[in-house]
Amino acid sequence: MSGLLALLDDVAGIAKIAAASVDDVMGQAAKAGAKAAGALIDDAAVTPKYLHGFEASRELPLVWRIAKGSIKNKLLYLLPVGLLLSNLAPWTITPLLMLGGGYLCFEGAEKIVHLFTHETHDADQPADMVQDPMHLEEEKAAGAIKTDFILSAEIMTIALAAIPESSLAMEAATLFVVAIGITVLVYGSVAVIVKADDIGMTMAESGRLAPTRALGRGIVKAMPGFLQGLMVVGTAAMLWVGGSIVIHGLESLGFGWPEHVIHDISYAAADAVNTAKGAVQWITKAAMDGVFGLALGLVLVPVATKLLVPAWRKLRG
Repeated sequence: MSGLLALLDDVAGIAKIAAASVDDVMGQAAKAGAKAAGALIDDAAVTPKYLHGFEASRELPLVWRIAKGSIKNKLLYLLPVGLLLSNLAPWTITPLLMLGGGYLCFEGAEKIVHLFTHETHDADQPADMVQDPMHLEEEKAAGAIKTDFILSAEIMTIALAAIPESSLAMEAATLFVVAIGITVLVYGSVAVIVKADDIGMTMAESGRLAPTRALGRGIVKAMPGFLQGLMVVGTAAMLWVGGSIVIHGLESLGFGWPEHVIHDISYAAADAVNTAKGAVQWITKAAMDGVFGLALGLVLVPVATKLLVPAWRKLRG
């Protein structure tokens, strides 16, 4: 009997350790996922454009197809590469983060440039939406998964950098949870967004109660503005997160004056008010990070569009 009790005690101890490990993984995954908020919002804002022009019956299958491609990007390619770099060449993480931050700045600035120059062309969106719907669906899915790979690389790198120093197994488990959780959150949100019009229309036409029909009409009317607002929030988040990543990376590489200047100004702004000092400090720092990100992005836009993209196309023939 004593042997059985000892065995049960050991099992209980192992269960407690396993539960603590799960809690640690979930906690680290939540913190790491929060660090990737800017790229996460951008991912949710960018994906619906790939569904434009398709029949309603093809929207959810296309979202599911892109989501599966996103999981494949994260788990089969980015997670193993991230773990190898983190454990064999950790010095590469900061430059990779800065590269991802620079890309976020470029994306945000490019959206603003297009807004003022009225450019609407997108290389991933074929101009002809009439011919061969299946071929167009293939192109759209491929373009969305390609874009997702870039955004997922940013998300996974940011998440990896946010994980405290721990074992390889803990890092792998945390990144796995981040990959699954973020994919479900992003593409679950995208599925709701792209079907909101249909849901609202059904409520407006078939609702038994007047409030239900009114809510349905409200959803249909609100969706264009909501999508526009989502793009604005996504652009601001990209510039803020991208700028802060690059600034922090510069400090890690020994160029800390931008970080110090922003820190001093944000604290001075907080000291100038009597209430909500923490909020004022955060808003000031985020705004200055965003301005830095916009300035960097405006420099990168012509570099990318006039030099890098033509060179890459020429290389690919």
